Amino acid sequence: MCIALILWQDHPLYPFLLLNNRDEYHNRPTKPVSWWEGCDIIGGRDEIASGTWLACSKEGRVAVLTNVLELHTLPEAKSRGDLPVLFLKSGKHPKEFAESLKSEAHYYNGFNLIVADIGSKSMVYISNRPKGQAITIQEVSPGMHVLSNAKLDSPWHKARRLERNFKEQLAKYGKGEIPVKEITEKLMKDKVKAKKSSLPHICSYDWEFNLSSVFVEVDTPLGLYGTRSSAALTVRSNGEASFFETYLDCGKWKEHAIDFHMENVF
Repeated sequence: MCIALILWQDHPLYPFLLLNNRDEYHNRPTKPVSWWEGCDIIGGRDEIASGTWLACSKEGRVAVLTNVLELHTLPEAKSRGDLPVLFLKSGKHPKEFAESLKSEAHYYNGFNLIVADIGSKSMVYISNRPKGQAITIQEVSPGMHVLSNAKLDSPWHKARRLERNFKEQLAKYGKGEIPVKEITEKLMKDKVKAKKSSLPHICSYDWEFNLSSVFVEVDTPLGLYGTRSSAALTVRSNGEASFFETYLDCGKWKEHAIDFHMENVF
């Protein structure tokens, strides 16, 4: 289902900082964060549908996706993982890209999508839920935002915990350097679940309870499901970027970091 915390245009060293957990079945073939062949896009990649949940380009374009928690989904729907790829390859301004989805959004199951162009300081949130209504297109203001499996900044248990815990860490370092790897390992492995009264009551109690922590781990009839990648993407005010990821590979946790420069960003 995934969760992402974004610090946007609100820190003197990091105009963009993102923490992300990707939740999926452990047996679904997935490539860890890497440069994609034949283009300047970097991110993880689903090897079945060829989409992604989080990726960016050297030109300073970023896209992150989460699913909307809902009781019924359409098996014949288009793959939501295509949406970040479409943005990164489109060259369109975030608002223009959002507008272009108006006629296509209903072909997908429920999604939340954030697209950003760091150079133009533009970030837009897009969602095709509630079902049957016009898609949501919202400019994202500077500050801290959390995207879980409802609307942007919905006060779900996991979103509140991640935001609170990140603010506590941020207070330690103020306007200085943020130890991103340390914070990722500390905050994104949080397994504290919600009380029953704090659940959204959309699906079954057991399913919602197991999904209510920042780090998800649940055994299902289809196999293990849960967090299989924790990543941090940071962009500094001089354009230097870093993609850190800790991920599952054949049942073992591994980590790596890729540093690069975003072109024409600042």
